[in-house]
Amino acid sequence: MDAIGNIEKQYLDELSEGKEYPDFRSGDTIAVSVVVKEGDRERIQIFEGVCISRSGEGINQNFTVRKISYGEGVERVFTLFSPLVDSIKLIRKGKVRRSKLYYLRSRRGKSARIAERQDLQSKKIDNTDSEGPALEAEVSEEESAKEE
Repeated sequence: MDAIGNIEKQYLDELSEGKEYPDFRSGDTIAVSVVVKEGDRERIQIFEGVCISRSGEGINQNFTVRKISYGEGVERVFTLFSPLVDSIKLIRKGKVRRSKLYYLRSRRGKSARIAERQDLQSKKIDNTDSEGPALEAEVSEEESAKEE
């Protein structure tokens, strides 16, 4: 690896220390907690919307979030490893076939909706986990009723 790559990797490790971001992509609804400075104090403000683009690599990763506020479209570009980004929470996964969703800017109402993506792997895992203990509990109740 080259010298600049090594320096970027070390800096990236320092910036991401103690922070874990979910794996999100374009179309996902996310809530970004941002540190806002007002005078001499700081507070956390949550910006929730649809991620319409991701770009960059390594330290330079950016993402754009769009939301509708009081009838007006508001977009904000965040740097992923910025010290001002406190946390990112994945609210909903969207099913889209584009990496850049700039076409949402010209759409309003129902045409701007994004269908929810459902992962087949997580459904299989959830179904086996939820039915397993419940079935065992029912069987044990039936066995105890038979014994009495």
